[in-house]
Amino acid sequence: MDSRVHLKLDRTAGSSIDAYLEYKRIVGDDDNGKLFTPEEYEEYKRKVLPLRSKNRLYVSWSNSQGMDCKIIGPETKCFCQHRYRQHQTDFESIPETRPIHLPCKVKNCSCRSYEYIPTIGSQPIRCHCKHFATDHSAKNDHQCTKPGCTCQNFTTSFNCGCGEIVGCHSMIVETKEERFGRGHPVAREEPGYAAMGGITGFSSLIDGYMRLDDSGVGAPPLEWLEQPTTSSDHPFLRAYDPKGVQPAKSRPGIKPKPSSLTTQKQPMTRKVASKTTYHRKGT
Repeated sequence: MDSRVHLKLDRTAGSSIDAYLEYKRIVGDDDNGKLFTPEEYEEYKRKVLPLRSKNRLYVSWSNSQGMDCKIIGPETKCFCQHRYRQHQTDFESIPETRPIHLPCKVKNCSCRSYEYIPTIGSQPIRCHCKHFATDHSAKNDHQCTKPGCTCQNFTTSFNCGCGEIVGCHSMIVETKEERFGRGHPVAREEPGYAAMGGITGFSSLIDGYMRLDDSGVGAPPLEWLEQPTTSSDHPFLRAYDPKGVQPAKSRPGIKPKPSSLTTQKQPMTRKVASKTTYHRKGT
C-alpha cells in the first residue's frame, strides 16, 4: 500500500507559513504549545512588544579581553541543555543587581541562570574527570552526576577559538546602554522577537575571533585592505585586480615561489627511448 501523502497547496500557503513563522518568533513558547486566538495574539503583542523594545538584554560569552566569543541567540544551548528562548528573557523592569540572572523556565530544571558551554561540533566537551558536560548537574556548582565520580565542579582545558580556555570566559548580560558604553554594536531597530539575546545581524552568528566588528577581533587596518595584490595572493584577486599584479615581497631567508602570472610554463618534454634501447633494458 502506498503510504505517501500528497499535499496540494494553493498560492496563499506561502503567506500562511510566513505568518506562522512571524508568530513563533514573537510568541516563542509563551503559548505553551496552544496557538493564541487572533484576539489573544494582538493583546500579547500590545503588552509585550513595548517591553522588549525598552528592556532588551544583550547576552554574550566573553573572554578576559572583552571579546564576545559567542553571541547568544534564541537557539543557543545552555549548560542545562535547554535553549536560550526557554529561559526568562522578558522583564517588565531591568533588575538593578548585577549580574542579571536568567533562570530556565522548563519544569523541574535546576538551572538558575543561563550559562553557555561550548561544544565540539555537536558533541559536548569533557571535564577533567573524563565525563561530558551533559553528565554534570545544571546547578551552579556543576557537580558530576556519574555514579562513583568525586568531581565537585566542571573544569575543562578546552580552548576557545580566541586562544583562552573556557574558565577565562564569563557570561555578560547587559542593557543596550551598557553594551554601547563598552563600544560594542547594538541593534539599530528592535524587531520585537523573543529571546534575541545579543544578535544584531548575520555577523553575530560568527565566532568572535572571526567577527570583524568591535565585539569581535575588529576590522583590519585600512593599510592592510589597500595593499597591492601580489603574485602570492588568491587567483581571484590576481585575475580581477584592475591595478595589476606585483611581484611578491620575499621574507628574509624565504625564497618566493614562482607564479604562473610572472613566469612562463616550461614545455613538458620527455625523451622517448628507441625500441632497441627498450629491449636492451629488459635483458
